[in-house]
Amino acid sequence: MASKFFQHYTNIAAAMKRMGTCGYQLYDEADGFFYDVLRYPDGRFHKVAVRSLVGLIPLFAVERLDHAWIKRFPIFYRDVQWNRKNRSQFTAGTVHDLGHTLLLTIVDRHQLEGVIKRVWDENEFLSPYGLRSLSKAHALEPYRFDAHNVVEYEPGEAKCKIKGGNSNWRGPIWIPTNFLLIESFRKLGKAYGKDFQIRTPASGNRPIAFREMARQGAERLIRIFTRNNETGCRPLYGPKDGVSAKFQTDPHWKDYIQFHEYFHGDNGAGLGASHQTGWTALVACLIDEWS
Repeated sequence: MASKFFQHYTNIAAAMKRMGTCGYQLYDEADGFFYDVLRYPDGRFHKVAVRSLVGLIPLFAVERLDHAWIKRFPIFYRDVQWNRKNRSQFTAGTVHDLGHTLLLTIVDRHQLEGVIKRVWDENEFLSPYGLRSLSKAHALEPYRFDAHNVVEYEPGEAKCKIKGGNSNWRGPIWIPTNFLLIESFRKLGKAYGKDFQIRTPASGNRPIAFREMARQGAERLIRIFTRNNETGCRPLYGPKDGVSAKFQTDPHWKDYIQFHEYFHGDNGAGLGASHQTGWTALVACLIDEWS
């Protein structure tokens, strides 16, 4: 079963990069990002150049197979080595031998650098409270598919009230997707160590390692729920004079923490359902590991 899933991974990863025999890949070399691609019945392709969470999902697929560990499973180890030798068209860019470990990632080092430079940029995905679901760059440069369909950055509730005003994919912060990215950074950090560091806009163009990005990402999410040292307010509930003032100052309510469905991409205020205790409770795992 493990061998079959390993093969499924390499097939899917290779297809994402190459789109099978069509010769059209989802990764854009010029932009350093993964985009959706529409394929029309007549064979034409159209790139949907929206920098959204969709383009970050390839980072979720990260796993390490330490040589010393998988050798304890001789059949699986044999199958992995056979695939690397006989199906190199699928494994060459998706199974990376770092010497002590095999790193399974859809992205190679070059692609990883391109995507991370977008991720770790406060003018794009990086918010003081986590990673946005849509790049803030679309606030100034909305994506226009045609005269009627436009995607622009909306950090809070949607301007258009379709689906109740939920704009999850237009800019707000999701705890579960942030958690998965932090886990990916953690695994990449274990695989590469300090040997692979990236210069990013948010790091002042100084090299930053994946382990540090994981730590800082966790701290930003935790900041949503903790009191600001200057104002005494939790970003979760917005300003003291807002509709949630009672939750900021009332002695009976000020320590009552709600787990919202998603959070404002710029100020961290809770949005959507306020009883989303499933995925938002993942912040507890971050507090336990990184605080």
